Amino acid sequence: MHSLCLLTALMVAGGMTDVLAMPLSPFRYETQAQRHCPDDTVVWLDFRKGIYYSRKQKRYAQGSTGSFVCLGEARGNGYRRSLLGLR
Repeated sequence: MHSLCLLTALMVAGGMTDVLAMPLSPFRYETQAQRHCPDDTVVWLDFRKGIYYSRKQKRYAQGSTGSFVCLGEARGNGYRRSLLGLR
């Protein structure tokens, strides 16, 4: 009984939160990402900065530290959108 309470306490404290994260599927090409998530928006994820860019932004598909991913997966993994170039 004691170990069950301890396990429950650890889960509540955040020990199991990583299980709920969506898997991130990075792609080299935009078309690959769009086939992976046809009902979602494709964004450019800069892994080094931890932000993503939409197609309308200047830094979309720029740089060597990024990949194309689905917007839902990027958000689900804690990445935030870039505010640069948004109108």
